[in-house]
Amino acid sequence: MSNLPQSSNAPGADFEVRQTMPTDDAHPDPTKSLLLSPARQRLIDNVIALYSCQPTRERVSRYTPDCIYDDQFVYANDRYKMAGQWFALPMLFKESKNEGYEIIKNDRELIQFKNEQSWTFPTGIKTATINAIVSLSLDPATADSDFPQIKYHKDQANDKDYSHKGLGFYLKKWQADHVLDCMDKNEDVQYFKGGIP
Repeated sequence: MSNLPQSSNAPGADFEVRQTMPTDDAHPDPTKSLLLSPARQRLIDNVIALYSCQPTRERVSRYTPDCIYDDQFVYANDRYKMAGQWFALPMLFKESKNEGYEIIKNDRELIQFKNEQSWTFPTGIKTATINAIVSLSLDPATADSDFPQIKYHKDQANDKDYSHKGLGFYLKKWQADHVLDCMDKNEDVQYFKGGIP
């Protein structure tokens, strides 16, 4: 069982999963994927669609207003900033294709999966394929509902867990803020301003 807060009132940052995972262990084998309930499978489908440059308000609403998104490039510390990231992806990439995923943990408060995603840059000349361990820490109040929400989304593509100190962390936070500034005219992103439920 995961050792995560049992109260939805705990801030999103408290729901972080700390881990060390070699990147060569991140290659998914879909045939070994754990089965999920229909509600949780819909959640994963929404997250995969977000990765695949298909953002919608409903999909972004899978996250709580105080959620954290944490990957090797970005640290977004609320849903408004995170919406800026998801809705910016189709502008930054020509295509993003999910090559497969494998659910490796399905606890009440935590879903983890190995994910392989191919990102094609706007010119279409180069495609980068990234394997990562994705950890979705769930809101305790909605974990068993038809619409579970995410408190902390960690996408770990490195063998060591991320540091939350120093210049690298500052740049990750700056990137989230900078992208949001560029999305100030996007109605879908602005929909999440102010922390609506």
